[in-house]
Amino acid sequence: MLRRTKSDRPAAAGPAAPAAPSTDAPTTPSAGGAPETADPRRPQGKGRPTPSRKEAEAAARARAKVPRTRKELAAAKRAARVDANAKVREALKTGDERHLPARDRGPVKRFIRDFVDSRLSVVELLIPIMLVTLVMGWTGNEQLAYLGNLVLFGGLVMIVLDGVLMRFRLRRELRRRFPDAPTKGTTYYAVMRAMQMKFLRLPKAQVRIGEKLPEHYR
Repeated sequence: MLRRTKSDRPAAAGPAAPAAPSTDAPTTPSAGGAPETADPRRPQGKGRPTPSRKEAEAAARARAKVPRTRKELAAAKRAARVDANAKVREALKTGDERHLPARDRGPVKRFIRDFVDSRLSVVELLIPIMLVTLVMGWTGNEQLAYLGNLVLFGGLVMIVLDGVLMRFRLRRELRRRFPDAPTKGTTYYAVMRAMQMKFLRLPKAQVRIGEKLPEHYR
């Protein structure tokens, strides 16, 4: 009988050994068609367009404006505060709501200002009434002095009645024009504005006395 030797036995099947990773650098085709090895030290593309000269100069100026020391930072804050105050003063003259104080912003406050400025308030007659009263008192005539006091007292009563009437009409207009807007503080805002002479009011009046107001405020 023939006896099988070790060399005749089939090799035992086993898991294939993983291939060793190639350490060769990637190749790229050259102009002649032959593959060319890419140099890993060669800088790759940055993936964004090169800025123009104008853009580079603008970026340099922006970097130069950034405050670097505490003194420069304080100067920058002071300049920004001065600029903001100048914008507020200009807005109080022109009525530009972008730079108005928070208490004067919004369509409701703008309507209240226009409502007050479009009517002749009795308080605007207070200074002439007081002048007449002083002149009548300086005459030394008791009857004229007494009459002057009556005129002054009557003017004060008319101011109170005018304020009550203004509040009633203002609330009615606010309910009609701004049904969903809160009315808290609107009477105080209107009365404080009405108590000032028109040329002293801030923000400055944007409507004339008797002018018809627009239906919608935004």
